[in-house]
Amino acid sequence: MFIGHYGPAFVAATSRRSPRLDTLFVAAQFVDIAFFSFLLIGVEKMRQLPGATVMNGMDLYSMPYTHSLVGALCWGAAFAVAIRLTGRDWVAGLIGGAVVVSHWVIDLLVHRPDLTIAGKPPALGFGLWNHPWIEIPLELAFGFGGLAWYVSRTRPVGNAGRFSPWALAAGMAILQYVNWTMPQPEVAGPAPASTGWLGLTAYAILIALSLWVARTRRLA
Repeated sequence: MFIGHYGPAFVAATSRRSPRLDTLFVAAQFVDIAFFSFLLIGVEKMRQLPGATVMNGMDLYSMPYTHSLVGALCWGAAFAVAIRLTGRDWVAGLIGGAVVVSHWVIDLLVHRPDLTIAGKPPALGFGLWNHPWIEIPLELAFGFGGLAWYVSRTRPVGNAGRFSPWALAAGMAILQYVNWTMPQPEVAGPAPASTGWLGLTAYAILIALSLWVARTRRLA
C-alpha cells in the first residue's frame, strides 16, 4: 500500500494534541523511508520477481529491522521520543508513534507473507496485492477518505489554504497511478538502486505538499 498509509496521518492531524500534518506524513511512511534507505546501503534486501504478486513484482525477502512488528514498535518509540525532544508533550509523541506503527498494520493487509513479528518466521501477510479489486478501493478509501476527513475539520488560512489540499490530492493521485502502472519485471534479479531512490523521492514530494497544507489550514 502507498497512499493508504496516509489515512491515519490525516485522522490524527485533526486532534489538537497531535503533531502537524507534515510530521505525521513522515511518521506514516517512516518504516518505508528506513527500508529504502537500508536497501540502498545493503542492510535489508529486496529482489525483482515476476509475478510475486498480481500488483507488483517485489520479493521483500529480508527486512527484519523495518517490517517486523518489533521493529515497527521500536521505530514508533524512537519517533515519539524525537517529537518529545522537539518540545511537544508525550501525547503528541504517542500520536506520532502510533502513526508509525500503523504502517505495519496496514502492510499486513496487502503484503504477501513477508512480514514478521521479530524478524524470523512465521511470515505474515493477508496478500491483498493479489486481489486488486479489493486493494485498489481500499487504498483510495484510506488515502482520499483521510484527506476528506482532514479538510472537513480544518479551515483555510488565506487563498492558498483553499488550493493546497487539491495540490496534495493531485500529488497523491499521480504518484499512486505511477505506482500501480509500473510494469512487472521481466526477469528475476536484484532490485536496482533506482527503486530505493524512487521511493524516497515520492515520499519527499508528498511530505513537501503536506507541509504546504499544514501551513495553510487550521483546525476548525
